[in-house]
Amino acid sequence: MHYRTLGRTGIKVSPYALGAMMFGAIGNPDHEDSVRIIHKALDAGINFVDTSDVYAHGESEEILGKALKGRRADVVVATKLGLPMGDDPNRRGNSRRWITTAVENSLRRLGTDHIDLYQIHRPDPDTDVEETLSALTDLIRDGKVRAIGSSTMPASDIVEAQWVAERRGLARFRTEQPTYSILNRGIEREVLPVTQRFGMGTLVWSPLAQGMLTGRIRKGRQTDLRRAAYFKHLSDERRLDAVEQLIPLAAESGLPLTHLAMAFAIAHPGVTSAIIGPRTMEQLDDLLAGADVTLTDEILDRIDEIVPPGSDVGTLDMAYAPPGLQRHLRRRPLDERTAA
Repeated sequence: MHYRTLGRTGIKVSPYALGAMMFGAIGNPDHEDSVRIIHKALDAGINFVDTSDVYAHGESEEILGKALKGRRADVVVATKLGLPMGDDPNRRGNSRRWITTAVENSLRRLGTDHIDLYQIHRPDPDTDVEETLSALTDLIRDGKVRAIGSSTMPASDIVEAQWVAERRGLARFRTEQPTYSILNRGIEREVLPVTQRFGMGTLVWSPLAQGMLTGRIRKGRQTDLRRAAYFKHLSDERRLDAVEQLIPLAAESGLPLTHLAMAFAIAHPGVTSAIIGPRTMEQLDDLLAGADVTLTDEILDRIDEIVPPGSDVGTLDMAYAPPGLQRHLRRRPLDERTAA
């Protein structure tokens, strides 16, 4: 395993990060099996694990805490906060009030006295970024957090947060966690250039495009993928057409489609690590087998012909939508809104 520096933090991390979203009720409910999967990933050289308080409502963090007993010092632990943790409107978001509560809950579930990378899960338009950075800075000073990061932030928000941190003397976001895959390359246009400019580490999620780059979802064929019925992007004809072009390219390259997709995700110089999210040991074994794959310029050029740089083929259903796009009425003239 060849380790990379996480932005300018000095922390060395593996190019594959183990995502823990599938450990717990929404994925693998067997705690012992999940712990075995985590241990195998660590034994293979992965030293970077990413989770969130919202994954299985804290169960993922609890499982990770069990797996890290006796191994905590060798693992870079990342978790997130911000998505709803109940019906109470104050048990979510990026306010100081919630941050100071959420971090204690995560520390308890993880069974640790510090978090290596604490990330806001989504931007919070209702909270001034200075309020968020101030609270996170205090956590760093208290020794509860080592570094802080953002997730799915638009490039303009990343720049604003950096400027606020500099002007107010606050800790700054050291990492960004956007979605990135062969099918979703939009971050190449602005987000990756911005993170590179500010020396931020980039931890990308969904490099397999929520399962579309496993080869299990094919155009005109039945699929047993459990999530296919719930997410529109899994039946998007444009995405399916692109997959049909990528499958023969992977075959010509002598690679499984999963290995092609993962190697693509970590090939960009602006990407530090790509998150893998196995639910089973078999899925982990497949991904680990491709950890050393490097794509040639010819293959990368062929991928560019299928999905041009900086472009998205459709969007993931769970992708962040900026506030200006969340309500179609905001795009209508004021008089039309009133009439509606």
